[in-house]
Amino acid sequence: MNVPLSKSRLSLGQIFNMSFGFFGIQFGFALQNGNASRILTTFGANVEHLSWFWLAAPLTGMIVQPLIGYYSDRTWTSLGRRRPYFLAGSILAATALMLMPNAQIMAALLPPLYVGAGILMVMDASFNVAMEPFRALVADLLPSDQRTLGFSVQTCLIGLGAVIGSWLPFVLAEYVDVSKVGSTASPVPDNVIYSFYAGAFVFLVAILWTVVTTKEFPPDQEYLKEEQTKKSKGLQQILSDFARMPKTMKQLGLVQFFSWFALFSMWVFSTPAIATHVYGLPADDHTSITYNEAGNWVGIIFGVYNGVSAIYALLLPSIAAKIGRKQTHSLSLICGGLGLISIYFIHDYHLLILSMIGVGIAWASILAMPYAILGGAIPPQKMGIYMGVFNFFITLPQIFNGIVGGPIVKYFYGSQTIYSLVMAGVFLLIAAYCVRFVEDVDDPINQPVK
Repeated sequence: MNVPLSKSRLSLGQIFNMSFGFFGIQFGFALQNGNASRILTTFGANVEHLSWFWLAAPLTGMIVQPLIGYYSDRTWTSLGRRRPYFLAGSILAATALMLMPNAQIMAALLPPLYVGAGILMVMDASFNVAMEPFRALVADLLPSDQRTLGFSVQTCLIGLGAVIGSWLPFVLAEYVDVSKVGSTASPVPDNVIYSFYAGAFVFLVAILWTVVTTKEFPPDQEYLKEEQTKKSKGLQQILSDFARMPKTMKQLGLVQFFSWFALFSMWVFSTPAIATHVYGLPADDHTSITYNEAGNWVGIIFGVYNGVSAIYALLLPSIAAKIGRKQTHSLSLICGGLGLISIYFIHDYHLLILSMIGVGIAWASILAMPYAILGGAIPPQKMGIYMGVFNFFITLPQIFNGIVGGPIVKYFYGSQTIYSLVMAGVFLLIAAYCVRFVEDVDDPINQPVK
């Protein structure tokens, strides 16, 4: 592939442009993470079953991301290699965002709960189509000494998009006087519906920004012709590459398992856990004004952790330069674990902001450091496929959690979802310990670094 052995250094503005699409992606993800459980319970889902509905996200990601990575490595069009996938994913995701809070419109065909779950799956598939090539794009275009900066800028934009997306329902309800409770016509509050509409618009515009402003390196034509003849063996090649994954990827896989198991628990169970444990509501209250206020506040604290991650991401390059990428990631995960565990001891919802500071530090590192570590261990011509395969270590723990998380809450925790957040904190601490076993190598000379 015609990527220079010594890649040209890019300006901060160029790095910003190539990463800006992630602002829109995370705007949409934030709306989903903060409101999908709320929407599904509004449509009648039991709290113990929420993790099963959320299986749509990792299942689609596990299937879509490696395929997109594989084919984007072998694609070249007038828009480039990665950009066609950004654009297609953004159009589909924007459509799903507009449909998700309006699932009751299709109630004549299926119960709204199942329509909503189906739209959630389509939304996640679309997010993954748009998202996966961004990881490969940073590794494609940036030299090794700028890679941590590239993923940090990307993480900063992720944080900013997530702050706005997380806070928007609360802002519309409290400052624009948009209704925060459902009606006979729609059980989903207007502030949530309008937020999803805004998310669709921002998602599409942000992706278009990157598509228009970023230029990709053209592939070597002989290599491209050879690889295009193998497209029919895509799945076989993906499985083959998975079996031959670099050692560093396998070691990071264990860290990712515990990290993403924890994150999945937080996203799925934060609203019911905080509504019952902090606000003191009964477990079966999913429609009252107070429950919706709790849901809005979850959006606020999710925005806080994303805001913290945006700021902390800018500090990651200098911290990693001083203490090493592994140590940086380990300490960040410890902060997140302690933050989640602390929620158990809080009964004033304002203090949850303090817990989310630790979560934000961990989130920034999770989005940047594993990819910065991994980039030096991946052959350049397989950057897309291995970034997609690496997604297995994100989706598999979420799938496992999705299967067992609900029964654990019901039978081990007596339907007290707060204990799922405590468990998530413990898992982040375990992930921090596992980082010590990761071999961090740096291209092109593959010398060990901290």
